[in-house]
Amino acid sequence: MTSEQLNKIAMIAGGIAFVFCLAGGAWILTHVDVTDKEDALWTGIGLYFIGKAFFVGPMLLVAAGKGK
Repeated sequence: MTSEQLNKIAMIAGGIAFVFCLAGGAWILTHVDVTDKEDALWTGIGLYFIGKAFFVGPMLLVAAGKGK
């Protein structure tokens, strides 16, 4: 594989990671009562995945850009 192909794969992986983490976190938060103390753990997990989306996706894109 050439470095250009690896950069494309890394960019696609960054986009997919962002979308799936954001969608997963949003799905969890829509299926949980955020005001219920018993669902506090699930609320935290949903927020974690949303935060992870904004970290992992861009970091993969930055890493792909440095490979050029």
